[in-house]
Amino acid sequence: MISFLLKTLIAHVLGDFVLQPDHWIKDKQFKKVKSKFLYLHIAIHAVLLLLLLQFNDRFLLAFLIIPISHYIIDIIKIYLDKSINSRLLFSLDQLAHLAVTLGLTWFYYPKQLSFGFQFSNDVWLFFLTILLLSYGVAVLIKVIMSKWDLPEDSDNDSLAKAGKYIGMLERLFVFSFVVMVEWQAIGFLIAAKSVFRFGDLSRAKDRKLTEYILIGTLLSFGFAILIGLLFNFLSGKIHYI
Repeated sequence: MISFLLKTLIAHVLGDFVLQPDHWIKDKQFKKVKSKFLYLHIAIHAVLLLLLLQFNDRFLLAFLIIPISHYIIDIIKIYLDKSINSRLLFSLDQLAHLAVTLGLTWFYYPKQLSFGFQFSNDVWLFFLTILLLSYGVAVLIKVIMSKWDLPEDSDNDSLAKAGKYIGMLERLFVFSFVVMVEWQAIGFLIAAKSVFRFGDLSRAKDRKLTEYILIGTLLSFGFAILIGLLFNFLSGKIHYI
């Protein structure tokens, strides 16, 4: 059961966050059902499922339901884009996809409720965790922070996508420190980031920018710590149950 659940979640994270560029999303929002990237996006999900579940004919229903439901959910999201708050819509979209995955897991494994992992599932859990830390949380923070717009903070003044990759790296570091129970190292990382961003934070007129940076940093560190704690908990289940 756990192997099926982890693999389907990995396929979802890869398809929705890793292998879906921003210009695909914009094209879908503009052209809606006429966007070729909508169908390419669904095709990628289907291929990932087939590969991760190793073309097992036992999961034929999953191979059909997940891509079809993903298409329907994405269509609904596209047409509700202008009428519902983007953060709420994103959350409902992801919850709907998760509900389909959990429903199929229950369908295939109605009586298996234990966390009896094998070693291979340790690897799948770690892979899912890294995907969430690097891409999943990045998208979530972007959605949360989208309510604030700072037009004066131009992207032309920094490296292309530098903030995105800095966030990924800092979350991976924090996750590693939590797993190793080196909490003091997280404090040093926060201090180091504060030193490097002192130029931004010290501009008195840019109080909004200072608050924006602090909120983004705290969200990034907070999600990384939470995922690290969950990983430690589930790893314990893997080894001791």
